[in-house]
Amino acid sequence: MRAVLMAGGEGTRLRPLTCDLPKPMVPILNRPIAEHIVNLLKHHQIYEIIATLYYLPDVMRDYFRDGSDFGVQMTYGIEEEQALGTAGCVKNISALLTDTFLVISGDCITDFDLTAAIKFHRQKGSKATLVLARVPDPMEFGVVITDQSHQICRFLEKPSTSEVFSDTVNTGIYILEPEVLDYLPSDQQTDFSKDLFPLLLEKGEPMFGYVAEGYWCDVGSLDSYREAQYDALQGNVRIEFAYQEMNPGLWMGQNVHVDPEAKLHPPILIGDNCRIGPRANIEAGTVIGDNVTIGNDADLKRPIIWNGVLIGEEAHLRACGIARGARVDRRAHVLEGAVVGALSTVGEEAQVSPGVRVWPSKHIEPGAALNINLIWGSTAPRNLFGQRGVAGLANVDITPEFAVKLGAAYASTLKPGSQVTISRDQRSISRMVSRSLISGIMSVGIDVQNLEATALPIARCVPRNALVVGGVHVRIHPERSDFILIEFFDEQGINISKAKEKKIEGAYFKEDFRRAPIGEIGGITYPGVLLDDYAQIFEKWLNTAVVREGDFKVVIDYVYAVSGAVLPRLLSKFGCDAVVLNASLRTKGPTPEQREELLTQLGPVVEALKANFGVQVAANGEQLLLVDETGSAIRGEQLTALMVEIILTANPRGTVVVPVHTSSAVEQIARRHDANVIRTKVNPTALMETCWTNPNVVLGGSADTGFIFPQLHPGFDAMFSIAKLIEMLTLQQKSLGQLKASLPRIFHRTQTVRCPWNRKGALMRYLVETHPAETLELIDGVKVKDPASDNWTLILPDASEPLVHIFANGGDREWVDATLREYRQRIQEFTERDPDLENNLEES
Repeated sequence: MRAVLMAGGEGTRLRPLTCDLPKPMVPILNRPIAEHIVNLLKHHQIYEIIATLYYLPDVMRDYFRDGSDFGVQMTYGIEEEQALGTAGCVKNISALLTDTFLVISGDCITDFDLTAAIKFHRQKGSKATLVLARVPDPMEFGVVITDQSHQICRFLEKPSTSEVFSDTVNTGIYILEPEVLDYLPSDQQTDFSKDLFPLLLEKGEPMFGYVAEGYWCDVGSLDSYREAQYDALQGNVRIEFAYQEMNPGLWMGQNVHVDPEAKLHPPILIGDNCRIGPRANIEAGTVIGDNVTIGNDADLKRPIIWNGVLIGEEAHLRACGIARGARVDRRAHVLEGAVVGALSTVGEEAQVSPGVRVWPSKHIEPGAALNINLIWGSTAPRNLFGQRGVAGLANVDITPEFAVKLGAAYASTLKPGSQVTISRDQRSISRMVSRSLISGIMSVGIDVQNLEATALPIARCVPRNALVVGGVHVRIHPERSDFILIEFFDEQGINISKAKEKKIEGAYFKEDFRRAPIGEIGGITYPGVLLDDYAQIFEKWLNTAVVREGDFKVVIDYVYAVSGAVLPRLLSKFGCDAVVLNASLRTKGPTPEQREELLTQLGPVVEALKANFGVQVAANGEQLLLVDETGSAIRGEQLTALMVEIILTANPRGTVVVPVHTSSAVEQIARRHDANVIRTKVNPTALMETCWTNPNVVLGGSADTGFIFPQLHPGFDAMFSIAKLIEMLTLQQKSLGQLKASLPRIFHRTQTVRCPWNRKGALMRYLVETHPAETLELIDGVKVKDPASDNWTLILPDASEPLVHIFANGGDREWVDATLREYRQRIQEFTERDPDLENNLEES
C-alpha cells in the first residue's frame, strides 16, 4: 500500500519557525514532524511514500533523499507553478496511485492505529474513509457528522461558535480508492474538505468516518507546537525518540557534558554534543537540540531549543521557542509563548515579552524590552473579526498603530486604484481611529472618500451611488461604551462576507501588504452632498403625501449622536412636528445605564405633549426603541412583532427576515397575512445578505439589530423606520397602543450559562445526539422544535465569551420557565462532567 504525505505547507501560523523551513520539517523532539509520520507509516507496514511538495521543496528532498536511510521508499511530487491544494496535489500524482492508498497531512503528531483504519475502510466497502478525532475546541478544524453506521452525512469546514454541532473533526488522514480522484479537475487548486468530499456526498458515493483512538495533534500554531512536545515527554503519545533514555524521563544524546552542579528535572530531552554549565536549572518539559551550550546559572522552564543555540549565563527562558543558531545573552529573559527566530540575538539583560515573535537574523539591543513583534510578526488574536466586525477596547486593543496595519491589510485585498469610503460617529476616539485607517489604506494605493462623521445608514448608501468598492465605518460599540467597533462593507453596503474577512485577517497576520510608490499613494476626497443623495432615496420609498396628511407629533431622543443632525431636516420636509431631545453632538458616548435613564425620561415627555409616539435612536442611526402614546416603552421581541405586524398589514403575502432567536410571534403574525418568514443566523451580515438576495422581502431584522427595508438599502436604518412608522400608522388609522394590544401573546425568555470553550463542541454534539432529528433545526446553534406547536428551545453558543445562551419560546409561561430550568440544568451537568470519563463511557 502507498501513502501520500502532504508536505507542501508554508506553516504561516508557525512563523518565524517556518521562515526557512517547510512546516513538515519543523522539529518535534529534535526530529522533523515528517520523520515521525514516516516512522508511523513504517510501523503499519506502509513503505512506499509519495511526498507532495510546494514550499521550499529542496529542504525535505535533501533530508530524506530516496528514503533508504529511513527504511522506506520516498518519491516526490512537486507543485511547480502554484499550490494545488490538499486534493489538487494528490490529483497531480494520480498516475502513481493505482490501488487503495492513504493520505496523511504532514503537520500532525499522532499514534493512531492506521492498520485498524484501513481494515475499517475495506470492511465498509468505502470509497473514501476519513480518520476522525474528538477534540475539545473544534472551531479550527473541519467538523464531520456521521450516522449510526459511521457513514458521513455532513461536513462543516472551520465552523463559527454557533455552528459547532459536533466535536468530531477531520484529522487530514484519509483512506481513498483511486477512482475518487476522477472527480477532480487536473492542474487546478482543489481541496478535499471543500471540493472533493462534498461532491462525493452529493453523488452518493460511500464515505465513512473512522473515529480513531489515541493521540492526535494538529501542529498548526506555536502553542500546539510546544504542547505536542510536552505531551510526548509525558508519554501521552507513542513516538520514537532519537536518543537513549539514560534515566526514567531523561533522554540524552552522545557526547553531552552536564556539570555536576546543574539540576535536571525529568522529563527532559537533550541532544548530541551539548554543554550544560554549573548551577543551570533545567525544568521538566525542556527540549534541547544538538550542539547547544547553556551557561552557568541559566534557568530553563519548558523552552523548546533548536540546534546550535547559545544560552548565556543567568538567562531565563519560559515556555518559549529558540530557533536554529540563535543566541540569548547573559541575564536576558525570553518569556512565555515568545519565539526567537533563527540566527537572531537577544542582547544582555534584554527582555522578550510573552507572545512576541522575533523574525530570523534580528538583533535586540542589550537592555531593550521588546513588547511588539520585531518585523513581520503575527501576534494578533486568533480572529480579528467577531460577530459584527473588528471590536476591542478603545485605545487599548484598537490603537492608532493597530488601525494603520488593519487599513493596509484591508486595502491590500483590493485592486490598486480602487476607491473606498471611510465614515465614523462623532466621538473623538473614532476620529483618531478612522484617520489611522485612512493612512493605512492610502499607503497601499487605494483612494479614500472621507465621509467624516456620518450616520451609518447614510454611509451604507454611498457605495451604491458612487464608484467605490466598499467602505469602513468606525463607531463606539452599541453594547459597550468603552469598545470601538470597525465594520467593513462591500459595494452594496452589506457587511463583508466571512471569506473576505479571512482574506483581511490573512493579510494582517502575514503583514503581506502592498507598498505603493510615492506617485501611486492613494488620494483623499470629501464628498459634500451625502444628505441630499440619501434624502432622495428616502423620499422615493416613502409616501410623503400620507406622512404630511398624518400631522403627527413625534418626540425623538437622539442620545447625542450624529443621526440627530440628519433626521430633523428630513421629517420637517414632510410636515411632521418633531420634538427633538438630546440632539447635540458629544464626543463621549453615553453608557447603557445612561441610555436607559434617557428612555425612562422619554415616556413622561411623550405623555405630557400628547405626542403620537416617542422614539430613541441608537447605534449611530441603526437601532430604535419606541414609546407609545401612553408613555410605555416598546422594545425587544414586542418591538420586532409590532414592526412585522405594521409592515405586513400594508404588504400582505410579503416576506420578512428575522434572526433564528426571534420569538414565534413573527410566524403567527405572518399567518394572519399569508406571508412568509425566513430565519437566519444571528449575525448582522446574514440578515443583510438574506434580505438583499431574496425576492419580495418587505422587512428584515429585529429590535436587537435594527430594521432593514431592502428597497431603500441593505443596512439597518432607524431613521427610515421612524418615517415608515408614521406613514403606516396614518394609513392604518391606529395608535401604537392599539397595535400593541393586538399582538400574539407569546412568552419568550432567555438565560445565559457559562460553558468552557473546550466543551462547546461536545455540548452541541450531545444536544444533537440526544434529540430526534425531526425536532432539530441547525441554522445557528441547536434549536429543538415542537412539531405540533410554535414552542421551541434554542441553545446558542456565544461567539466571543465562554457562554451559552438558552432561549425558550412558547404560548405557556409555565412551560417556558420549566424548559429554561431543564436545559440550564442539563447544560450545567454536562459541562461539569469529566471529559475523560465521558469518553470512556462512550467507548464502553
